[in-house]
Amino acid sequence: MSKLKRNYYFLSFADLVKYTIREAELLNEIILNYDNIDLEVEIKKMHDIEHMADTATHGIVIKLAKEFITPIEREDIISICQKIDNVTDAIEDVLLRFYMYNIKKLRPNLSKFSLLLIDACRALEIALEEFPNFKKSTQLQKCIVEVNNIEEKADALYTSAVRELFIETNNPIELTVWEEIYLRFENCFDACENVVNAMESVIMKNI
Repeated sequence: MSKLKRNYYFLSFADLVKYTIREAELLNEIILNYDNIDLEVEIKKMHDIEHMADTATHGIVIKLAKEFITPIEREDIISICQKIDNVTDAIEDVLLRFYMYNIKKLRPNLSKFSLLLIDACRALEIALEEFPNFKKSTQLQKCIVEVNNIEEKADALYTSAVRELFIETNNPIELTVWEEIYLRFENCFDACENVVNAMESVIMKNI
């Protein structure tokens, strides 16, 4: 198998994560300018990115179906693609909650989540760019740990935000809505961690 052919799937993983970065950056931009944006327009932009990611994933699966030999197991290729897709879906879900719950004013700590989410997606991209070298790399494990560390920071931020919410708010509807939005952010970080967990599984099976 040529190096180019062998690396196709690994390069494709890194390309898929670029859509998550675009979504995370768009979400952060929306949050920073929330009072001046048309939410329906921004949802369309977000959905367009998510649709492009779906199309790219579908192209990988079509190619995979025609391959006789693959660099790692087919199930692992599909699993990693699906888990990256879960990140794009999770980010879109956050924005959809703003619309569904008719959010007029954002809580001030929300930009902490969106900035940390950009960090998580970029760290995931770095890990996946190093992934083709998983048998020899001395850096890949550090890249994976960085994604794990960001997920832990997100856990702490989620816990703090929910506690603050319950201290400051007595309205049961507001409590329910914002707890759900915070949880949707938490799902984004969990989805990023699930990608590196799948990568570690591949490493363990192939070293």
